[in-house]
Amino acid sequence: MNAVTIGPLFFATDRFAAILAIAAFLAAGEILSRKVDRCFSSWNWQAVLWFVVGARLGHIVQHAGSFSAEPLRVLALWQGGFLVWTGIAAAAAFTLFFFRRNLKTALWTPLPAAAAAFIAVAIIQLTAGAPATPLPPGQFLTLDGRTIVPQNLQGAPLVINLWATWCPPCRREMPMMAGVAATAQGVTFIFVNQGEGADAVGSYMASEGIALETVLLDSLGLFGRHYAVPGLPATLFIGGDGKLRSIHMGEISREKLAEGIEALQERQGVPMAAASIGSSADR
Repeated sequence: MNAVTIGPLFFATDRFAAILAIAAFLAAGEILSRKVDRCFSSWNWQAVLWFVVGARLGHIVQHAGSFSAEPLRVLALWQGGFLVWTGIAAAAAFTLFFFRRNLKTALWTPLPAAAAAFIAVAIIQLTAGAPATPLPPGQFLTLDGRTIVPQNLQGAPLVINLWATWCPPCRREMPMMAGVAATAQGVTFIFVNQGEGADAVGSYMASEGIALETVLLDSLGLFGRHYAVPGLPATLFIGGDGKLRSIHMGEISREKLAEGIEALQERQGVPMAAASIGSSADR
């Protein structure tokens, strides 16, 4: 399973796990507020805030080179990018400060943390992994008039991006994806437009000044149905054997894209070229 769908909404599994874990933490804190001490009602939401800030800062420091080239991306929280252990450290430090005059009361704080951890781990375990789906059958036209048979692309790792011009997250991530695709080594990028015609796709790319080597036109959305993708954008990481390794649902960050490519290349035995995920090509 690659996403959790609730009505018209879909969530990447890690983000859904985070949302429910935070909800469990806040609920447990509210129970402590009613049963033990009212101070827990104030502590729980502040601890969540410190966790989020600490986790985000940890991720930024870990990828300082990437963020130094694009500093405004620090605010792009919707892309994900959180380092759990630095978030835990920040929340723990805040907790010690908050209960500095009443450390005995602080002994209750592991209960909300345990509830949140249990929920997060359970959801991730239940939804982990993606079926080893092969490449779809049939043939597709490219934007420049070529015919491509996806099943003939086996042999090298593939990154397949499912997108549409009407999709705001697709449009936000496209310049970065195009830049990485132009410089990545040992992996082939395929951009599969879902449900639109050549005129709409070509007009969008021309107006945005985006150049992509291979754009497939999938007017019937066959790729999306084949991989059971509930929404756009979706980035598929395909091994050299043509089978799906993992899916990232929603807008992808440069760091997540790099991690996915590196995982493919390691399994393929291709050394990762650091320059291939640099930001110079799309600035």
